[in-house]
Amino acid sequence: MIRKWVSRALAAPFAFAVVGVAADAEAGVQRFAVIIGNNEGAAGEPTLKFAEQDASKMRDVLKDLGGFPAANITLLQGESADEARKAIAIANERIRQIVATPDEQAVLVLYYSGHADATNLHLGTSTLEVRELEQLARGSAANVRLVVVDACRSGALTRVKGGKKAPPVAVRTDTGLAGQGAIFMTASAAGEDAQESDALQGSFFTHYLVSGLRGAADKDGDGQITIDELYEHAEESTVRATSTSLAGTQHPTFRFEMRGRSPLVLSSPGSASNAGQLRFPSGKTYLVMVGGSNGPVLTEVSDTAAMRTVALRPGKYFVRARATDHLLEGTVEVKATSTVDVSDDMLSRATYARLARKGEGTVTLAHGPFAAYTFRTNIVDGGSLCHGGTLGYAFAPRYLEVAVATTLCRGGFENEYLEAIQDELGGTVAASYVFDVPVVSFGLGIRGGGGVLHETFTTRGRAPDRTTGFGSVGLVGGASIDVGEGFHFDASAAAETYFFLGENEEGESGIHARFTFRPSFGLGKWF
Repeated sequence: MIRKWVSRALAAPFAFAVVGVAADAEAGVQRFAVIIGNNEGAAGEPTLKFAEQDASKMRDVLKDLGGFPAANITLLQGESADEARKAIAIANERIRQIVATPDEQAVLVLYYSGHADATNLHLGTSTLEVRELEQLARGSAANVRLVVVDACRSGALTRVKGGKKAPPVAVRTDTGLAGQGAIFMTASAAGEDAQESDALQGSFFTHYLVSGLRGAADKDGDGQITIDELYEHAEESTVRATSTSLAGTQHPTFRFEMRGRSPLVLSSPGSASNAGQLRFPSGKTYLVMVGGSNGPVLTEVSDTAAMRTVALRPGKYFVRARATDHLLEGTVEVKATSTVDVSDDMLSRATYARLARKGEGTVTLAHGPFAAYTFRTNIVDGGSLCHGGTLGYAFAPRYLEVAVATTLCRGGFENEYLEAIQDELGGTVAASYVFDVPVVSFGLGIRGGGGVLHETFTTRGRAPDRTTGFGSVGLVGGASIDVGEGFHFDASAAAETYFFLGENEEGESGIHARFTFRPSFGLGKWF
């Protein structure tokens, strides 16, 4: 099993073509779908996280926006190959009866997400041959058959009979189906792994299919998603999203075997009577999630998308937008037949450091430099404050903030016998538990370090210069205020004990301890 920052490469999802045809414009067309998802595979194959969830997402978008009646959709999750065969056979028998009636037509969609190899789909311990699935689709009396397979090495399906890419063929929806045949679409080329994403809580390919059907693929802005628009969107988005994954780039494939020349409309997000719409501004990528900030991603609109409207069921959704140094997030309500223009001022701003500490979103570690003015109390009798500066770098994993810093300060002391300048060069490592409230973050932790003290005596002839090593340990607390663009003002204070070699007032050598107090005030930047 291969895991990347946001993705998980698995012997994973096979996807069978997604079809949606606008219902209101097709009086004589019945639409059927058999949607199959199975997280379990053959012995030795890892359990998938999201294959069955992918199937639910596909079922929902076809029902909501594709004109597929609930009674005509069969959803199989975790079922055997025999159950899949039975469901497809029942759908084909119903289709055969329908098309036997004059002027009646039918569309069949078969979708699969789960484990597979080049020849078989692995539905738990049972198998369904890819060739058999193809035969079940080709043998259907449906005028149009769409097969989408989201699984590893599923590209073998599109190479059957030496098929190759062909221009998209159109099927009109206003006067019935103007074409007949089959369309095959797969998540990956032959020999490639299909990949799941922990951040999306689904496979890349199905995620972009569903996003496209909800409106992200509407390249010409006419409110309808055609097969060529959907494939182009899913292919480009999947290749882009997987190009940096450890498993390698995933290349979706397709094959058309259609007769006819009008556009095949798969969904109609612009005219769905039971849906509302969200419209997003340009410049950022927006994710729409169900059930809160850690819920599955329902749809996505990328920063480069020309069409920025998606159709959703009425309800409340969590929206997250990614900027250079922060996220914008919040809850937006969708109402039927209405459009909500989402603006940045409707969302709350969260720095990546806060998100990393909370364990939310795709951010697992925020980091960045900081600089501060600092001073500490004296460590010798008669000494002055040691004024100086600190440079460091901080890391913010979940619940914590770890800071590594170097400090340089200068102070001095004098008595009736001597005057001296005292320079300190030291390094520290601090680990703090940080809790966030609106605007301000508070931290409390421990800090340890060490360094050298160099004393230059200005009373000539009385004493030579000397350098002494020291160690320090103590408690540190502070507050940080976000000021935008990733910058933050910091204020902290440390109560530390210094340990160093020296002589006491009686001239005895040994390790001596001295309590100090060190406030700091500075500026940092999170990435």
